[in-house]
Amino acid sequence: MKGSFIENLGRVYGMYTGGFLVFVLLMALLEQMGVGADTIGILFVAFTIAIYALIGWLSRTMQVDAYYVAGREVPAVYNGMATAADWMSGASFVALAGGIYFGGYGYLGFIIGWTGGYVLVNSLMAPYLRKFGCYTVPDFIGTRYGGNLARFCAVCVLVLASFTYVTAQINASGTIASRALHIPFEAGVWFGLLGILLCSMLGGMRAVTWTQVAQYIVLIVAYLVPVIWMSNKQGFGIIPHFSYGDAVQRIQELEPLIGLGVPAVDKPPFGGVSILKTPHFAPGGGMDSWKFATLAACMMMGTASLPHILMRYFTTPSVRDARRSVAWSLFFIFLLYFTAPALATLTKLQLIDPNLATSIIGRSFEEVQNLAWVKNWSSVNMLYLVDSNKDGLLQLNEFFMRSGIVVLATPEIAGLPYVISGLVAAGGMAAAMSTADGLLLAIANALSHDLYYKIIDPKADTKHRLIVARVLLIGIGAAGAFIASLKLTTILGAVAWAFDFAMSGLFFPLVLGIWWKRANRPGAIAGMVVGLGVGTLYLYQVRWGGMEPWMGIDHLRFGIIGAVASLIAMVVVSLATPEPDAETQAMVDEVRVPSGESILGKDH
Repeated sequence: MKGSFIENLGRVYGMYTGGFLVFVLLMALLEQMGVGADTIGILFVAFTIAIYALIGWLSRTMQVDAYYVAGREVPAVYNGMATAADWMSGASFVALAGGIYFGGYGYLGFIIGWTGGYVLVNSLMAPYLRKFGCYTVPDFIGTRYGGNLARFCAVCVLVLASFTYVTAQINASGTIASRALHIPFEAGVWFGLLGILLCSMLGGMRAVTWTQVAQYIVLIVAYLVPVIWMSNKQGFGIIPHFSYGDAVQRIQELEPLIGLGVPAVDKPPFGGVSILKTPHFAPGGGMDSWKFATLAACMMMGTASLPHILMRYFTTPSVRDARRSVAWSLFFIFLLYFTAPALATLTKLQLIDPNLATSIIGRSFEEVQNLAWVKNWSSVNMLYLVDSNKDGLLQLNEFFMRSGIVVLATPEIAGLPYVISGLVAAGGMAAAMSTADGLLLAIANALSHDLYYKIIDPKADTKHRLIVARVLLIGIGAAGAFIASLKLTTILGAVAWAFDFAMSGLFFPLVLGIWWKRANRPGAIAGMVVGLGVGTLYLYQVRWGGMEPWMGIDHLRFGIIGAVASLIAMVVVSLATPEPDAETQAMVDEVRVPSGESILGKDH
């Protein structure tokens, strides 16, 4: 090919997409020839991970600029795809539709918050951070406010939020690996970690960027195909997004008949599974509306505070490209989020509508127990059936399922060819790996650049800085896999906590650092310390200390408390202490001018 790699991106990823579709057709052919489902599942996961690892190896680098910000040469549309892959984590791909399946209307707050957050990213953050020219989010905090203490506080918030998030992604990769490879969940998380490290360890941001573009293509194809297929099979057309209202109405008719309510047993033999207890579509007023709005607000402000997302906009060639990149990110994310409610609705209908051949509620317990997909998921402790009243029929309150498997099990539930299940597993693995790559890189870069290079050893050469970053990647990844294997919370719960930690400590120091010249170093430090401290204390009291939530602000929304405390502390302390010097105030003015050179030099 003539020209550079960047000039041939369209051709390279066009060939990659064509090759992937040929692989899917080959797997379908093997299934028709009698190759077992387990073999197809293993081939899907192994093949895609091998491709990602190859891209990571080909993108290896020893240049600081390429390792931290991909050489600042990623075109807007490809950065949008990489950001979408970075953003659409295991939580989005694996757990979001499961959350809507079990939690109903209220969980749409996640979708509104996660998409609305990009409005804040575009209007308040991304273009200005790109103009600044920093490598990491703590790099901006440390330079804007000055001093190592402010930088160190930002590193602490980043590590806490990103580490919480990365455990959820490794949890998702472990869920997929355990099912596809028929290995215990505890072993699956270590398998997932191996794939994640292969993609990110050698090439840093450059490797992660080109791998994430490839992962986005796989995950969006894997998410859309089964929903469109299932919708067409159920008679809702090939674009269910505009026609699944009738399915929602049918679920509302069935719910009173099959009975939502109390689980048949208080404690299943293993954790993480539950029954359907919440109506699918029952928006309420008053406190329900308040909870919906506060959940969406937490997800929006958390989105605009997450370092692994903000650092993606450091990789574009210009401020204008950073802004266009946000628009592309939102478009690519929209494709999946617009589909998740349809997937949850159609899957629920498959299980509970007696007019469909795939329904299981009200059928013979023994017959359901012997269904292939029920046996497969039960064997890895993701599904549990119990005939508690001994009537020989499966009731709704006797069917326990883990929310994280709704998307993964949908092709089997709907009776689609197993090749679609393999495709979905590959997509889920791509989603979990792409986000985990970005998170691990954000943590390792902050520790190696901001803590090691900027604070501990400013004279460290490039080789030592990159070695430190890679060693940290392995260590942090191993710690994340260990925590994930303990199953302390659900995937979606861990993700919500990460957003709350980020908004508690970083949202206002970042926003006011760009938009309020009077914000100074003591104010920023107070904002980060008080915000994170108050938010974490509130989480502990509500979650484990027996405290009743204030105004319905529970453990998923504690960021509201932390962010308010952060704002008050930052404004009060900034006004009570001397204003920043003239040079710093001029720098803040310059950041808001789209044109011109970056504030920081290339080799800062």
